[in-house]
Amino acid sequence: MTLVERRIGLLFAFFLALLAIAGLRATWMVTVRGGSLSSAATQQQQLEQVVFARRGTILDRRGEPLAVSEPADDISATPYLVKDPVLAAKRLAPLLGLTEGEVVQRLARRHTGFVYLARQLPAAQADRIGKLDLAGIDVTAGSRRTYPRNLLAAQVIGSTSVDGKGLFGLEYGMEKILHGRDGSRSSVLDGGRQAIHMHDVRTAIPGKSVRVTIDAEVQQRTEDVLAGVGQTYRPKGATAIVMDPRTGAILAMANWPRIDANHPGAAPAYATHNRAVDFPYEPGSTFKAFTVAGALQDRKVTPETKFNLAPSIQVADRVINESHARGWETLSTGEILAQSSNVGAITVALRLGATKLQAERRFDQWVRAFGFGQRTGLGFPGEEQGLALKLKDYSGSSIGNLPIGQGELVTPIQMATAYAAIANGGVLRRPRLVDRVDGSPVPLARGRRIISARTAAQVRKMLEGVVEAGGTASKISVPGYVLAGKTGTANKIDPGTAEYSKTRYIASFTGFAPARDPKLLVSVVVDEPKGAIYGGDVAAPAFEQIAKFALPYLAIPPS
Repeated sequence: MTLVERRIGLLFAFFLALLAIAGLRATWMVTVRGGSLSSAATQQQQLEQVVFARRGTILDRRGEPLAVSEPADDISATPYLVKDPVLAAKRLAPLLGLTEGEVVQRLARRHTGFVYLARQLPAAQADRIGKLDLAGIDVTAGSRRTYPRNLLAAQVIGSTSVDGKGLFGLEYGMEKILHGRDGSRSSVLDGGRQAIHMHDVRTAIPGKSVRVTIDAEVQQRTEDVLAGVGQTYRPKGATAIVMDPRTGAILAMANWPRIDANHPGAAPAYATHNRAVDFPYEPGSTFKAFTVAGALQDRKVTPETKFNLAPSIQVADRVINESHARGWETLSTGEILAQSSNVGAITVALRLGATKLQAERRFDQWVRAFGFGQRTGLGFPGEEQGLALKLKDYSGSSIGNLPIGQGELVTPIQMATAYAAIANGGVLRRPRLVDRVDGSPVPLARGRRIISARTAAQVRKMLEGVVEAGGTASKISVPGYVLAGKTGTANKIDPGTAEYSKTRYIASFTGFAPARDPKLLVSVVVDEPKGAIYGGDVAAPAFEQIAKFALPYLAIPPS
């Protein structure tokens, strides 16, 4: 065999070996990795996208938008398809609101097939990016949630995440109704990942609109008043509820400090809480109205029943004094309520039974009848149920402190709801925050009668004395209207000593107008005011300011 023939043979063997290796490689790719490679190729040619449903609008009771969704797009990139990241960054950065360096850094992630450059960019801005026609840069249509009134009712309305899901407030509590149902879309892409064909796999169903009972103007005025309370008394927090006691419709639910729903992250976490439903506190003297109402309904006393009261009263091992020193005094039931007598309220409570044990049992029944110790049924996320001491846990002195609002925890919404039962003639009704869903009215709860119309009228008449001469809120008035209500000043528990603090208080006032036929109820609770502590000095004037606006605004006739 010649040298030439030998070389030709070697070359033939070499190429035959290469062909054999290529064949084995092809067989392995087809049989072993065929499925994964086919899937990868399909993924590069097909794109499955979520089509987000348009979120339902939240409106106030007159139809003013409080939360709306507007067009906004997500800008993403497939880094390995971006030919010149530096040039792309130079063109994109001004439209994204980022520096060129930040954009380059994201586009440099060549190992990943997807990266967000911006979320929820206004549609007009996103359109300008789309017109750049940059390879590897995708614009996905969507929307973003905005709150036209910014701070208004922010803790009640709530906010959403960048993915369009409710984070707190009604946005969270009504997520299923507001969100709707997301759809999906399948797209066929060319080599430059540009869509050449697309079709909807599942059609998106928009969320339903929600009309709340809140009146934007009453809400605004209530928040302004609370802002004044915050500026004057520098409390830890404050809340106010404005309600139609006839239906339980909440016209305003305000909190201080305020937050901007468009930028909730700028506020401390505690400020996002709706204190109207999740702030349990000892009510103090505002609770005395229910003690008296129970005794009136049981016919143990009348508004005119006279009591010769000592300066203090001993119950088991406790001696309970008045908030202000006084000597022996004769007061009627009505005067006990008007002057907020601790000794008098306890004496009335002891009349509920022939023995102290019987009085405790009946008192506990009245506490629960007015809805304390359970959620109101408002349906707001995070609502607390408060604390109504179980009868088996009563101590020997419980009938001495519970009737004056010590030893139980209530929430502002519980207090407003219970007072509404006195205002509306004796029916405890579930409070309402949602009026309509997609135009369909939310049925009005029937409620249940807990006291007679006669008893309710008697309590209302006695509560007029609170704002008259000699009452604990005698300084407030609204020209043309007869007012009624009750003040409360309660010591807070000091967590360090587990005893009542001598420096930290809750000041509150709950009242209604016109007193004989109430159509407006306002409840104000101020947590740890500084400079003044009494409900008559801190909370009652806030009630007055809110009522002065709301009564004529709502066209409620003068008394």
